[in-house]
Amino acid sequence: MTKFDNLLLELATICAAGIILNIIGVVIAKEFYLPVYLDSIGTIFISALGGYVPGIAVGFFTNLIGYFFDAEELYYGMVSVLLAVLTAFLAIRGYYEKFPKVLWVIPATVLLTSVNGTIIEDMLSLASSFESLNNLPKIWEHFLNHFSTELPDKTLAIAIAFIGLKFVPPDIKENFKWMGKMQAPVSDEMRRAINADNKFIFSLRTKLVFSLMLITLVVAVFISAISYFTYQESIIEDRQRIADGIVSMVVNEINPKRVDEFLEKGYQAEGYKEVERELYKIRASNSDIKFIYVYKIMEDGCHVVFDLDTPAVEASEPGSIEDFDETFIPLLPDLLAGKPIKPIINNDKYGNLLTIYKPVYDSMGHCVCYAGIDFSMEILHDYGRMFIAKVIALFSGAVILIFVLVLALIENNIILPVNTMAYCARNFAYDSEAAREKNIQLMKSLDIRTHDEIENLYSAFLKTTSDSMHYFENLKRSKIQLAVMDELAHKDALTGLKNKTAYAEYTAKLDADIFKERAEFAIIMIDVNFLKRVNDTYGHEYGNTYLINAGKLAASVFGADKVYRIGGDEFVVALSGKELAGCEKLVAELRGLIEKLQADENLQPWEKVSAAVGVAYFDERFDETAEDVFKRADKDMYKNKLAMKATRRD
Repeated sequence: MTKFDNLLLELATICAAGIILNIIGVVIAKEFYLPVYLDSIGTIFISALGGYVPGIAVGFFTNLIGYFFDAEELYYGMVSVLLAVLTAFLAIRGYYEKFPKVLWVIPATVLLTSVNGTIIEDMLSLASSFESLNNLPKIWEHFLNHFSTELPDKTLAIAIAFIGLKFVPPDIKENFKWMGKMQAPVSDEMRRAINADNKFIFSLRTKLVFSLMLITLVVAVFISAISYFTYQESIIEDRQRIADGIVSMVVNEINPKRVDEFLEKGYQAEGYKEVERELYKIRASNSDIKFIYVYKIMEDGCHVVFDLDTPAVEASEPGSIEDFDETFIPLLPDLLAGKPIKPIINNDKYGNLLTIYKPVYDSMGHCVCYAGIDFSMEILHDYGRMFIAKVIALFSGAVILIFVLVLALIENNIILPVNTMAYCARNFAYDSEAAREKNIQLMKSLDIRTHDEIENLYSAFLKTTSDSMHYFENLKRSKIQLAVMDELAHKDALTGLKNKTAYAEYTAKLDADIFKERAEFAIIMIDVNFLKRVNDTYGHEYGNTYLINAGKLAASVFGADKVYRIGGDEFVVALSGKELAGCEKLVAELRGLIEKLQADENLQPWEKVSAAVGVAYFDERFDETAEDVFKRADKDMYKNKLAMKATRRD
């Protein structure tokens, strides 16, 4: 057997063990009439022990098996899959190692399963999906019901899994960590170094994950769309059959010989009201019937024979003439000729309706009028949304399982081998023979056995170590040069502070945060006063000194890394996150220092820095970009400048 075959066998064995644990838990809960499910013990245990892939597989296949006993179990597979993801995530970070930390797992797990259980329950219920979603108390009631059930269930399951993990030998736990890896285990030092050095935005992992996500999404959307439209067509055909049968009943109630008399006399005609009552009975037989009417189609319009009142629309009087609806203009030749027309689905002010016209013929085969029915198609959208909800609930767990499985294969067969080889290359040293030999042994100890191009690359890598070291040395020097150039490109030559280019890049990040609805920042505008006076009176050299002193003053208050010089006499300070709490205090401090400098008669004019200061905070109601905040800060600065000029005595 190959290493890959062994991996599949190990994975199948682990999953089977986890599923058996889940089944045993369910049997015990039912046998002893416990108020819990205990159907996730295996999922939690295997996820904490083996990670994402086996945990998700156990959760998904447990619900898949449960489908044969309860069809709705399959829809709740998503809850089990997310439970496995959360458990593996927390276990990797050590939350299942010590008792105090595992206590934090319980509320997180209960909250996750309760929220998802509530969502899926509402998705699977047509009434809940489209009525109670706007009824927060009802949703809250559903959530509390789930929470009250999930709390004891998940607490007990987590406790059992936590105790069970204590009896697993450390070497088995370590084997689980390296299950599926196509090379020898690497040291903790190498793993930390790999994670620390993985700074590429568009790394191979990112590209492969993005491609996998894109392909999965496209396939899922494509299949769902085909299924949806096929389902929708079948629903439409079914509604058309029902509506056609109803309109045939209307036709049977109309006596062709008396149509003209009904048109002329209306309610005064003998038998008119009796026919109208029968039409009302037909409409009452199906709640989806919105309108029933009988028209005689003539060139000047639709002559009303019968028209039934509704709570929303008052009926037209017999003999009155209705204008042709725009939808029927292309069909007028057929209607005037008394020919049958195809059903029409139209969405207008009366709603989404299926309209069916059926001709009423006399004994000679001539069309004397048309019986019409408007049949509600709102249920079509409800069924459509219900169908999509079920597809999402049904396939989301499977999609996540496939995605994580493929991602694990990519990680173990490509990413990890490539990163460990890169680590060895980066840390190869030529200082001494012993150092070279140590590095060669480290490379050989990787023992990469993927049986594909990666293994070929590994073999070639061992032979070309010396050349690759030279390449990485050159790359290192290039990176240093690029870093120096980048620093120069972002630094103001006069003050040494950040320049306008750096500010533009920072505001681009702020704009991205605004787009993601997580922005929280303030912009302080500082405009230096009297620069022209200093330049004209003492010369540009002292004017430059004046600007440098202004920059130092701002940096002393806000920190040099927060201050940008964006113009000749303009500085900007950007604060975000926790820094906002002290923003007003810092602005007040800066203004106080400026006032203090102005009052100090011992200073030279170029040392008595004067500046107007304005501040503005990001407000999602008004600001779409960081530029909007900047403009408001600029206005606030201008107000301050006017105030300062109003109080000047020089």
